[in-house]
Amino acid sequence: MEGESGSQPVPPLTPERFLAGLALAVPVVALLWVPSYSKSAPALGGVPFFYWYQLMWVPLAAVFTGAAHLLLSRDEKHRAAIDGGDAR
Repeated sequence: MEGESGSQPVPPLTPERFLAGLALAVPVVALLWVPSYSKSAPALGGVPFFYWYQLMWVPLAAVFTGAAHLLLSRDEKHRAAIDGGDAR
């Protein structure tokens, strides 16, 4: 997997890939760790914490997933440039 210029191959785990994995893991861990939000206080507009915490993670999970996508796209373009291919 060496580039045409004889440079070193890109390692399988780059900082972008690590951060993308971390960004995908954050919402999963936050929602699977139920004892951290299994309570009714503090209520927000009469809605118990248990419910609004989960609903808060809907847009947050989208943000984290979008960040992971951008990081992986950046990594793929970098890999394509190193391999001499055309970046998408």
